[in-house]
Amino acid sequence: MSGTRNQCAMPTHIPNYGPIEPFMGAHKAAEGSAKLFASLDAALDALGAHSGMTVSFHHHFREGDLIVNMVLEALARRGLRDLSLAPSSLSSVHAPLIDFIKDGTIRRIRTSGLRGPLADAISAGLMDEPILIQSHGGRARAIDGGELVIDLAVLGVPSCDERGNASGAFGRSACGSLGYAMVDARNAKKVLLLSEEIVPYPLAPASIRQDYVDAIVAIDSVGDPSGIGKGATRMTRDPRELLIAGNAAAAISAAGVIRQGFSLQTGSGGASLAVVRFLREMMVERGVKASFALGGITSQLVRLLEEGLVGALFDVQSFDLDAARSLASNPGHREMDASYYANPGLKGCAVDALDVVVLSAMEVDLELNVNVITGSDGVIRGASGGHCDTAAGAALTVVVAPLLRGRLPSVVDRVTTIVTPGESVDLLVTDRGIAVNPRRPELAESLRGAGLPVRDIDWLKRLAESYTGIPRPLEFDDRAIALVEYRDGTIIDLIRRPKGLSR
Repeated sequence: MSGTRNQCAMPTHIPNYGPIEPFMGAHKAAEGSAKLFASLDAALDALGAHSGMTVSFHHHFREGDLIVNMVLEALARRGLRDLSLAPSSLSSVHAPLIDFIKDGTIRRIRTSGLRGPLADAISAGLMDEPILIQSHGGRARAIDGGELVIDLAVLGVPSCDERGNASGAFGRSACGSLGYAMVDARNAKKVLLLSEEIVPYPLAPASIRQDYVDAIVAIDSVGDPSGIGKGATRMTRDPRELLIAGNAAAAISAAGVIRQGFSLQTGSGGASLAVVRFLREMMVERGVKASFALGGITSQLVRLLEEGLVGALFDVQSFDLDAARSLASNPGHREMDASYYANPGLKGCAVDALDVVVLSAMEVDLELNVNVITGSDGVIRGASGGHCDTAAGAALTVVVAPLLRGRLPSVVDRVTTIVTPGESVDLLVTDRGIAVNPRRPELAESLRGAGLPVRDIDWLKRLAESYTGIPRPLEFDDRAIALVEYRDGTIIDLIRRPKGLSR
């Protein structure tokens, strides 16, 4: 039987069903390799870059980053103004942003931390609006929860294919995990990849999936991997830091944490990173294997994995090139995104499973509140990072710091800026003694039983001041330069401009 299909117009509304969208051609659903653009400017045109938008970046190259300055220069050249900048962190290498703030290209910033000339300028009141300091978990919570809406995520990746599958573990400038970029990629309205290498399809495994990516531009270099391990991720040889690390490991042992299947994380800073060396010796001696380690992964943790002393590494940011190489080659070394790592808005995150975390500090006060943001002069010099996230999640939170930094005490009446509240801290380990949170009397008893030098924190403060004298209080004016957000979105502290500083 022959006949023709009814060619009458398709209705736009069906009774008892509702409105429908008629078929308009197969081409509308087709997806090819049209994501590749010849230049950054062409991609920005296609993506509709506009004044007032929110732009995000990742900081996996740390001091080796080449993307942020380049992209902001391109946006400024187009005459865009009043941008909101939402990078996962900013470093000394981003000093050129000062000019983009001055000319109105950048209006506001929310980030985990600031360092170098940019931090100095913002501390002196460069910006009209205070910046927002977020923890890594808090930033992921804000993005995944829709509080922080990213119009354009610009992500520098060592390699990707023509459809947008991307990785940080492979390529000439491999940086390792892209844990922070992964959250931006799946939530941003538009995602632009800047990649050194376009490899044959499909790139697998992919840190960033093709279905998140709108545009790709091949560029000569996205970053210098040698900048990843600079600054706070250095490995220490300082005798005092090694003494503190040894004391911290002994305290962790006395607390009963080093047992079969325990889990751990060490934060940035020489002493906290060095704790792994001492824990390794104890694990070998006792025949103990850890179940996992997580966070920013270092060569020391990679060594534990390779020696069979830890079952798995969960990597949100590779802290050195050994870690980046391990992620590419060892199946026990696994990438995780920042939400899985530390987002308190989820039904569970990895930091909640930690038995112990070791964290550094600039200052600690009599209530064990911790400052990792502002220096002794009140100037922003660091990052919130995952400090308060891991402190809240871990069963045992150990903060390490020298009793004296130069001629200034690290233990003070009240920290200049609170990042991590004292209720989340169990131990403060210094080179002159260990203070225990009064809420943990059983922990103090265990440490004393092991012969460790348990001291009242007020005693440590007075000892420090016997060497330095009582520090002169810092003076601030009424100008708010930054808000410090706790991981749940509440504001835990306000950073004001130190007196004597001006634009």
